[in-house]
Amino acid sequence: MMERKPLVSLGDLAWDVLAKPDTMLLPGGDTTGRMELSGGGSAANLAVWARRAGYPATFVGKIGRDRFGELATAELHAEDVRTALTLSDVHPTGVILALIDRRGQRAMLTGQGADWELLPEEVPQEVLREARHLHLTAWSLFRDPPRAAALTAARLAKEAGATLSLDPGSFQMIQQMGRENFLKIVDGVPFDLIFPNADEARAMSGEDDPGRALDWLRARYPHALVVLKLDEEGALLEGPAQPRTHVPASQDRLIDATGAGDAFGGAFLAGWLAHGDAVRAARLAVQVGGWVVSRFGARPPADADLEARLAPFRTEGVGA
Repeated sequence: MMERKPLVSLGDLAWDVLAKPDTMLLPGGDTTGRMELSGGGSAANLAVWARRAGYPATFVGKIGRDRFGELATAELHAEDVRTALTLSDVHPTGVILALIDRRGQRAMLTGQGADWELLPEEVPQEVLREARHLHLTAWSLFRDPPRAAALTAARLAKEAGATLSLDPGSFQMIQQMGRENFLKIVDGVPFDLIFPNADEARAMSGEDDPGRALDWLRARYPHALVVLKLDEEGALLEGPAQPRTHVPASQDRLIDATGAGDAFGGAFLAGWLAHGDAVRAARLAVQVGGWVVSRFGARPPADADLEARLAPFRTEGVGA
């Protein structure tokens, strides 16, 4: 059997510090809680989840020539994700602090490390020309660098016949950058799929209601499949050849939302690239996303429950 052309995810690979205090943090105070250190970054997480769901994945990015970079890279390789990395002697590997409240919602503090410094001449052209699909997160678009590198990668991949997807990344960063500035950049890239969550869709469209936000996104990007992530409400999707469809969420209890959107996106792309059925891909994605939110961290160790959720979809064409 001929090896499938990979999904390539370009952008942020960082070292995650997850902290969930047992009580409220007070100025000058002390408390106990749960902490975890692991490889992270939205683009890297998505590559891991696409591979876990059975699709070959390659991560492209920039890290520091340091111990955190070595550890984060080793974790990707342990997940069977291939890498095409630029190593920096000037900028360290990025570190992300995720503070998780008692409800499981997270606030992120992102240190701007080497992943923010990728340059166009550092983009691996052959890797992109051989990609089946290129995924970008808006973290690669919010400033330059790495914006020029991400746009170069999108052009190379699209010219070679790949499809493109975007995760808008952060409603707060969209607001800080300015809605019109952000939209001007997104408008210039022929994305085939867009994966906003409800907050990001609101920041892009100005619409509070998810249905109206989806109307706006479909009108703005008529050639793209829009997959709107709605947390405990599941997902709402619509595209040029896909009627509007709601896919319910799983019934998992929220422990930690860190990385759930990346897991959803990786699983969705694994299914969609394997068989082209967006609704089936979304059903896989909500199961994987539900599994992630019911555990601590963006990439919890796989277990029998995850394998049981993946198994039905593997029989439908998504498998290693």
